[in-house]
Amino acid sequence: MRPKITIILPVRNGSNYLREALQSLRRQDMDPEIIVVNDGSTDDTAAIAESFGCKVISHPVSKGQVAAKNTGIAAATGSCIMFMDHDDVMREGTLKALYNALETSPDVSAVEAKVKDFLSPELGELPGTVIRPDAYYGLFTGAILTRKEVFDKIGPFSESLHTGEIIEWQTRMNSKGMKIKKLDFIATDRRLHRTNFGKTDGKVEFKNYASVLRERLKMRGK
Repeated sequence: MRPKITIILPVRNGSNYLREALQSLRRQDMDPEIIVVNDGSTDDTAAIAESFGCKVISHPVSKGQVAAKNTGIAAATGSCIMFMDHDDVMREGTLKALYNALETSPDVSAVEAKVKDFLSPELGELPGTVIRPDAYYGLFTGAILTRKEVFDKIGPFSESLHTGEIIEWQTRMNSKGMKIKKLDFIATDRRLHRTNFGKTDGKVEFKNYASVLRERLKMRGK
């Protein structure tokens, strides 16, 4: 039987937090297909993923998180797709709530819940890190469930972007009249730690977001 949901985790050297993320997925009251795209890891990421019964696809050399997401999309067999970061923790009941909301909203292409930040407990206080006290919306992994047909219609993520690919993807969705529905609950807790992607790639991230914003403005002007 075709799985209802495929969850894709692009991971490079994720042995530090991957177990906790996968445990949170296995606690869900649905049985998703979990694809771990092992993006050139040199640690035991693949072995951990296999121990949880995940489908593991390995890039011998790292291609980057955007390409890893696209590898997962190409291999997905579920009717809906979700992405998850290896260092985050999904709350119980999230998958069923997202899936039910999408199934009962035939006019939308994706549903989006909230996320909440937490500081990784082994760090104590991390100077310079701002933790939002309240849950919030954003185009984050672990909070958006999308019909697979969206990727069939508008294509995969743009690999010319190092980050900001989800905003560019939403722009393409909007151009096709596809809708994202917001849901009022917390789906996933987002871990803040010393090696978060946004912290280590800040300059490239800003450049990519600026590029995406320019493309958005061009599309609005048409």
